[in-house]
Amino acid sequence: MVKGLYTGYTGMVNEQKRLDVIANNLANSATTGYKREGMVNQSFDHELAIKIKDTSNYDMPQRIGAISLGVKVGETYTNWDQGAFQMTDNSSDLALSGNGFFAISFTSKDGETSIKYTRDGAFTVDNDGYLRTSDGDYVLNRVGALNSNDDIASYVRIDPNQEYSIDEQGYIYQNNQIVDQIGVVDFADYNYISKYGENLYDLVDGGQIIAADASIEQGCLEASNVNVVDEMVNMIVIARAYEAGQKVIQTEDSTLDKAVNSVGRV
Repeated sequence: MVKGLYTGYTGMVNEQKRLDVIANNLANSATTGYKREGMVNQSFDHELAIKIKDTSNYDMPQRIGAISLGVKVGETYTNWDQGAFQMTDNSSDLALSGNGFFAISFTSKDGETSIKYTRDGAFTVDNDGYLRTSDGDYVLNRVGALNSNDDIASYVRIDPNQEYSIDEQGYIYQNNQIVDQIGVVDFADYNYISKYGENLYDLVDGGQIIAADASIEQGCLEASNVNVVDEMVNMIVIARAYEAGQKVIQTEDSTLDKAVNSVGRV
């Protein structure tokens, strides 16, 4: 195998995967509470090249040097930086300032119920007074969120016929009385968070739920933290790196052509 061909190939595949991540960021640049993703690269483990059948030193293999076999995806990470707030003046729209997540009782298409987490606070109040997401899933109160309990008693519920207000700690007031509290939690280690899809997150085995220090802002939503200009610049950089990989392969192909069709004739 010609090493240059393999190096160029792995570089092009790696840049294509980086482009997929950026394309996903751009597609979600207007998604409420979306956190941008990034990707880092790393080289394959170095291999030691040695001389073989060398009798100049008592038939002992001598080192030539270390070689790398190309590049691969090192890690895909999530940038948890705070997004900008957008005022909506809608009483059921909530945004989190600081680290934390809303806890949601999520029902899949198969009818299975589980707890998911989100930064998207675009909620609505249904006719029965339950606070729901835009997809119809129930928002959990503080007790249900901290105890990972998603039964009906843990759903946030208010009187839909009366006005309400929500303070920074998530307490819901109606007629100057506390009727419930929004469930906001955080995690001890964000490495135990995985993206589920639909702007939701899962807590994988080993993750620990802790109380959040985030404050709730009523009447506004947290925008995506994707910077469209930065992502477009990164796309240009990726395109140039991809072209460089193509030129490496073309150069190697030209060299092989000379070696086989020209040198081989001598």
